[in-house]
Amino acid sequence: MTKLSQAIALATVMTAGLVGTTTTQAEVEVSASAAIANMYLWRGTDLGSNAGQGGVPAVSGGLSVSSVGAYGGVWTSSGDAGAGQEYDIYAGYGGEAGALSYDVSVWTYVYPDGGTSDGTFGDNSEVIISLGAAGGSVGIYKQIGDKVDNDNMYYTLGYGMNAFSGTVGITDAAAKGSDYTHLDLSYAYNDNLSFTVSKIVDQETEKALDEDTKLVVSYSLPIDL
Repeated sequence: MTKLSQAIALATVMTAGLVGTTTTQAEVEVSASAAIANMYLWRGTDLGSNAGQGGVPAVSGGLSVSSVGAYGGVWTSSGDAGAGQEYDIYAGYGGEAGALSYDVSVWTYVYPDGGTSDGTFGDNSEVIISLGAAGGSVGIYKQIGDKVDNDNMYYTLGYGMNAFSGTVGITDAAAKGSDYTHLDLSYAYNDNLSFTVSKIVDQETEKALDEDTKLVVSYSLPIDL
C-alpha cells in the first residue's frame, strides 16, 4: 500500500519515492515511474518480514494520467512477503485554494495471490483526504471494502523543507490492541536517490511490532514515454 507523498501529491504512499518523466498533449499529462528499494516500508513496518524474513527488496512502478486537477492510474509493487504482488488502482482530484493545497482520492488494493483480497476489485480500498500549507500536511485515510474492517483509520502529519521531510503516522485500528504510531525522516539526495529512517515510537498491539530502526534506500528509474 502506498504512503504520505502519494496522499499529498497523487494521494501511498510509498516511502520509496517515485520519479517519472512526462509527455503532454493538449491538457492531458501522462507520467510513468519505476523504483527499487531495499525493502517495502508501509506505515512504519517492513512488509518483507511478514513471512519471517527481512530485507526483501521491492521493485515498483506506475502509470498515471492527469488533466485539470483530475488524475487516475495504476501502481504495482513486489516486496510484500505475506500478501504477494500488489496492484493499486486509483483516481482523484487535487488543487489549490490560495495557500492551501488539497487532494481527495480513492485507492483500491488488489492482491492476485491472496493477501487481504482474493483479487476482486474493491475488496480492499481507501478514501484519502489530504491538505497542505506552508510545508506542512495532514492526511486522513478511511478504509472501505467487503474484505476489510471499515472502521480502520490512519492519520499522517508531515512537514518538508528543501530535501528533508518528516512524517508521523498514526494507525487507529478497529480491532482492540492494534494501534501504533511511527516516525519517518527522509532525505532526497537528488531526483533519483532518497533515504528514509523509520521507527515505531509507540504501540498498543497484542502482537508486538518490530521497533528496530529501519533504513530504506530507494532509487527511482525515469521512464521516457
